[in-house]
Amino acid sequence: MKIVKIETFLADAGWRPWAFVKVQTDEGIVGYGEATCLLTQYAVLSAIEDLKPVLIGNDPLAYEARFWDMYRRTRLGSVGGVAGKAIGGIECALLDIKAKSLGVSVAEMFGGPLREWIPLYFSHACVGRAIAPEIIGVKPVRSLLDVKEACIQVVEQGFNALKTNIVFPGNPAIVHQEGFGGGPGTTDQVVSTSMVRHTEQFIGAIRDAVGPDIGIILDLNFNFKPESVIRICRALEPYDLAWVELDLYDPDALRQIKDSINIPICSCETLFYMEQYRPYFEKHALDIVMLDAPWNGFAQAKKVGDLAQVYQMNVCPHNYYSHLSTYINAQLCAVLPNVHVMEYEGEDVPWRNDLVTNPPEIENGQMRLPSGPGWGTEPVEKELRKHSWDRTGRTVTVPTGFGTPAGNGKSPSRTVPGPAGSALDESIAAEGDGQAVAFTAYDRIMGPWAKSSSKGEHRREDLKTEEAPAPTPVPGDGSRRNPSSSSSSGEE
Repeated sequence: MKIVKIETFLADAGWRPWAFVKVQTDEGIVGYGEATCLLTQYAVLSAIEDLKPVLIGNDPLAYEARFWDMYRRTRLGSVGGVAGKAIGGIECALLDIKAKSLGVSVAEMFGGPLREWIPLYFSHACVGRAIAPEIIGVKPVRSLLDVKEACIQVVEQGFNALKTNIVFPGNPAIVHQEGFGGGPGTTDQVVSTSMVRHTEQFIGAIRDAVGPDIGIILDLNFNFKPESVIRICRALEPYDLAWVELDLYDPDALRQIKDSINIPICSCETLFYMEQYRPYFEKHALDIVMLDAPWNGFAQAKKVGDLAQVYQMNVCPHNYYSHLSTYINAQLCAVLPNVHVMEYEGEDVPWRNDLVTNPPEIENGQMRLPSGPGWGTEPVEKELRKHSWDRTGRTVTVPTGFGTPAGNGKSPSRTVPGPAGSALDESIAAEGDGQAVAFTAYDRIMGPWAKSSSKGEHRREDLKTEEAPAPTPVPGDGSRRNPSSSSSSGEE
């Protein structure tokens, strides 16, 4: 069998594209992988073009040999990153081909599944409602009441855990993401007291809405340096978070954070291959390993997951992409003995299901392990073309609602709920206490806030909606507690 053609597709996913790789063989078997990367998508597609010369005419079934062909071609200063994501997308397509040629799932090629259902957490709760509610078709988060309502809806769907970012409800709402871009004065990664107070009350409102038994995850990304992460986490300890997620390229700095707080740490989603993960594992710098299978490639991700098992760490697959990525990660979860939970985008563009032959089967916050050869689904090319991403005059960038709202590197100075006659957004006022608070660029605040926080003082009666139901337990997945706190009870 020989590789005869490699194509890429870029599908419109609302505020960002999804990228797919198609590898064709001379025997008619086709394999698919995903190579989505939000902020450097065109660079990844160009890297795929650069890799074609070492692939065309070669055997796709020898996926390990093809990986090393690609790795060696890009290792001159390019291990991981854009080149790694291109390699990962192609490698996944090669594994899809091999599994289909054998008439088995990818999991069967790696020893067979260890589980039939994959536990999921609902990712980016309130974030999609902040940046693209019209596209998704959901209610925007303009107040803490909207935040609570959105999170209760997550629980009603059967999820035992949810993840969010630092969201400032408003019209429009803002998501703090200065770690990915901004103007002058946004590179410092410093948290202000105002933002700590905001984050504390935001997470407190979510805890109040979902109750004590639902896991809450806060993703800080690259937004803060260790000192600021520690300040935020210490303020959030009373809310019993499942974990705090962040990205750092220094294992010692990550270990400093872990030793300074009483919340589990999840990290490393941006790393590639065992060589990059090993220093973090050796220092036990984290509690939960975030692992991106489409970026690493399935076989290389399996190696990282097995190495994590050696160091007694559980894995959480990073899954902020299309349904094809969800299937790839589900196959990975099927063959690892140390899975914590898998990320899943609970709210996305309405046409997401149309882009694949078999949308995932999800019940009570779990995904049934896909059956059938290969990944168990594949992109529908007709739909990819129907929903193609128009590259003409359209950049791949941080969407509206991320970063600095003013677009000039300065956070706007705003006065939020104050005395009668003051400037006031009514949707924010629902949570105000009548005190005027002005936030300026100095505070590094990405949006308005309504009142000071008092730990635990979040009233259920403030939310005019029905009581959240008790969470549905994940079969075979008992309550996971904060290892450093006997009082923790948040489930993942």
